[in-house]
Amino acid sequence: MGYNVRMSDPEVSVVLPVYNSQEYLRDAVVSILEQTLGNFELIIIDDGSEDGSLEIAMDYAENDSRIIIISRDHSGLVAALNAGLAAARAPLVARMDADDISLPDRLAKQAGVLNLRPEVDLCGCRVKSFPAGSVGEGMLYYEQWLNDVVSGDEIMRDLFVESPFAHPSVLYRRDVVMEAGGYVDNGWPEDYDLWMRLFLNGSQFAKVPEELFLWRDTPGRMSRTDAVYAIPRFRKLKLNYLIRSYLRDRSGVTLWGAGRDGRWWCRELEICGKKVERFIDVDPAKTGRNIGGAPILPPDALKRKTDGDFILGVVGTRGARERIREYLLDASYVELKDFLFLT
Repeated sequence: MGYNVRMSDPEVSVVLPVYNSQEYLRDAVVSILEQTLGNFELIIIDDGSEDGSLEIAMDYAENDSRIIIISRDHSGLVAALNAGLAAARAPLVARMDADDISLPDRLAKQAGVLNLRPEVDLCGCRVKSFPAGSVGEGMLYYEQWLNDVVSGDEIMRDLFVESPFAHPSVLYRRDVVMEAGGYVDNGWPEDYDLWMRLFLNGSQFAKVPEELFLWRDTPGRMSRTDAVYAIPRFRKLKLNYLIRSYLRDRSGVTLWGAGRDGRWWCRELEICGKKVERFIDVDPAKTGRNIGGAPILPPDALKRKTDGDFILGVVGTRGARERIREYLLDASYVELKDFLFLT
């Protein structure tokens, strides 16, 4: 139910789902109210909170007509996000979470990209994890990677490595996302799934190369506690969209990496009817062996380029992707045409 009169014709709708977030909600809301782009509506979807979240949201709504409140029984993040999308009136939608902070120029700069570049459907930004001193090593490594993947070409190149956007930091075209089906619960990360469906539909992506978003890292965040965000679910998601895109018209592949990850991908690809013709590995102890009938060969085998061959990089060791990319490019392979990285 709504608790305020809506402003007319907002430029951006900010969709902010809330569930038991009273500790940080005020900071999140204030960070939106202090945006330099003032023509927005802030849609707060209270998903059946049992703490004081709804009351906090109502307090702000009483004093600012740009705030719309949707109060509903607890039904989960995907349903809450879709409720916010359904209520959004602006052509551009910005995501926001109840424990994060948007810096003042965030909406203006991201909306500016979409207004100037009609070919782009979704725009992210660089992010900064906080609070300082309590962010884990893994999160810092991901933050560094995410902030290094900025241009449209870089985003597309590494789309299957990891989600190239922090979900609550993005701004996108509402009609394009609605045409793609909105948010869907497929048992894996709902945001990454949306990026993949937009990719299949031909969308282009961009990032503002500035830190415009403070991303709070807490032990209780869903990405740490919910099985939907576990590594096996990410792999299943990638497999699903890999089969529907780069491997759609291919029957066989080469896997670079004959370790545990490579064996997983071999098994799952062959279940999907995609034969692994060979493995590539730098470990001389592995070369000369085979996995499921596919030989394990040294990188030199790729100097003899085979027409139609497609290489999937599945080595998770830090720095391996860059070394493999350099090797393949030097051997005249073309990324996304001849090879793709999954880790």
